[in-house]
Amino acid sequence: MMFRLVVVLLIIAVVVVVVLRPDPIMRVLKGNRRPALDDPREILKRRYAAGEIDEDEYLRRMSGLSQDW
Repeated sequence: MMFRLVVVLLIIAVVVVVVLRPDPIMRVLKGNRRPALDDPREILKRRYAAGEIDEDEYLRRMSGLSQDW
């Protein structure tokens, strides 16, 4: 009896998670990942989009990141 209750509650919890947050779950199932938030290229993209750095600075720094040291 108790085992059935735990199984039913577990199934309900899984359904709720899938219904409320399908995007992250589907991303994991498909193997897709969001870019790491601390990736230097992503930081530069965000800073450029926010207007913190101009195009010249953005291109210079991206060029520096793409060089193999």
